[in-house]
Amino acid sequence: MQNPTFTHFLLEEDNGIAVFTINRPTVMNALNLECQLDLMAFMDYYEGNENLKVAIITGAGDKAFIAGADINSIKTATAKKALTSKLRIVLDRIENSPKIIIAAINGYAFGGGFELALACDIRLVSDNALVGLPETNLGIIPGAGGTQRLARMVGISVAKDVIIGGRNLKAEETVNYGIAMKCVTQVELLEKAKNVASRIMERGPLAIQVAKMAINTSLDVDRSTGMMYEALALAVTFGSEDRLEGASAFLEKRKADFKGC
Repeated sequence: MQNPTFTHFLLEEDNGIAVFTINRPTVMNALNLECQLDLMAFMDYYEGNENLKVAIITGAGDKAFIAGADINSIKTATAKKALTSKLRIVLDRIENSPKIIIAAINGYAFGGGFELALACDIRLVSDNALVGLPETNLGIIPGAGGTQRLARMVGISVAKDVIIGGRNLKAEETVNYGIAMKCVTQVELLEKAKNVASRIMERGPLAIQVAKMAINTSLDVDRSTGMMYEALALAVTFGSEDRLEGASAFLEKRKADFKGC
């Protein structure tokens, strides 16, 4: 598959890992419409490329992951555009993708940048990271899933403090609240993210896909329904060749050669 071209992102492929870096450091990697289209084009490429197993999204430079949306785009936006937000669409796609996406938050992550990180499966932060949803200061609210994903992740009270009270969370706070998995130095961040990606790639791809679906579903259904969904998902994996390969590899003390089926 031919690599697509992007306007504001850089793509690096490394042994099954796609590192997708927003490259607008002069404006703190702020998201404009072209960035949103880049993200959608990347998801098309990533999901359609069998050689890529895990993706890492990060920001260029040493100050910002993504410091929000381009203010000029907010100033010229209309209510109709807000209802058909491309950013909301692509973040839903990231959250529901059959593949895994890791956010390596290397600095400021505000507004749409923080919303993007919340849509990813796993988040790591550098020790200089600062995250928040400051939209109410502009007379609007988070509109790409921020009110929903953050509340489910940290609870109503903290989410209201961040969104309504304008509180920013420091790196260690994101770990304490369960937003980020780990806080490391900025120098270590990308390598740590790749280590997590490599660990994921050692596991059965079909199992990873259905496990992600089951975990995401648990946030939206009652416990009984979630348990039934889990049982059905387990049945899918038990009917796979990967289950036989995984058991054989364990008994034979070798690395499994999963096929994703």
